[in-house]
Amino acid sequence: MNVEKFREHLAKNKMNEKKIEDYIGRLLEYQKYLEKQKQTIENVDVNELVNYTEILVKQDKDSVIEFLRALLNYAYYAKRNDFIEAVIDIYESYNAMDNLSERIAEWHGTATRDEIFDGLIIPPLGVHPEKKPEFTKIVLKRVEEKLGEEKLIALLKPCLHQGLGGDMDKDRKDYHELGIDAFLEKKRKNRIKEFEKHRDDGTPAFAQIVDDDVVEYVKNNLTTGLGKREGNIIYVSKNPYQIKKALETDDLRMKRFYACFCPWVRGAIKDGSEQDVSKHFCQCSGGWYKEYYEKLFEQSIKIEPYETALSGYPYCKFVVHLPENVIVK
Repeated sequence: MNVEKFREHLAKNKMNEKKIEDYIGRLLEYQKYLEKQKQTIENVDVNELVNYTEILVKQDKDSVIEFLRALLNYAYYAKRNDFIEAVIDIYESYNAMDNLSERIAEWHGTATRDEIFDGLIIPPLGVHPEKKPEFTKIVLKRVEEKLGEEKLIALLKPCLHQGLGGDMDKDRKDYHELGIDAFLEKKRKNRIKEFEKHRDDGTPAFAQIVDDDVVEYVKNNLTTGLGKREGNIIYVSKNPYQIKKALETDDLRMKRFYACFCPWVRGAIKDGSEQDVSKHFCQCSGGWYKEYYEKLFEQSIKIEPYETALSGYPYCKFVVHLPENVIVK
């Protein structure tokens, strides 16, 4: 790692000097670890990154967060898309179960929360993502046994980490001017342009490299972006977490694994134990769209999982029930 050039890169991006030195220090510590493994940051197999973060877990959560941020900055500087993918694998949705714990305490009281989580330790940021589903299986079962199916669904419906962002003022203006169908088509075309730009620039789209095959997949996905309306329903599907890998395998189970974004369930799809995860868990993924659509329509709406990787499909599709006053032109 060329420390001076990396330092210059961070400075050009207006990072303060203290943070620059902290990031460099964390990466140099990683270098020392790699040297003991007879590897360097330039030639390490990124699949082994999680071995190091699991060591950091024993220190404290902040160590893991700051190291991953440092490595992500290095990855963008060095154009190491493989590192970007590996970091996102570890970091994605890491606080979802902490948020579930807080939500249960807020909605049903701390005593109920403590009973549900008794004896359980939420897998912290830095552990191997495929270890997380075992926790999911147990805690969701306990929630349903203690509170019932309807309250479990209610807890999951608002996304457990973050929702779909966007410029709501602009999107609401476009929707009112264009009507729902033209608005959705515009958003679909924008999504295609995003992937085309990633392909042309050689940059990753979230956690995946983009080539012509990936762009073609996105183009052929008529429900990408914000979906497509049929009657009083919008069908909206997420592009797979890793499209290229999904395209390269004929194994349906692995296609489902590569389709799923959530580390709290993805590993169970891979090892064939997904039937032990509550069928309602994908309400959380539907909730990823919920706040956005409610802001767009300026009222409460219902979103439900329709066909998901957890339920046996090589993609994840959701239904958005439209309000009666939706604008159609």
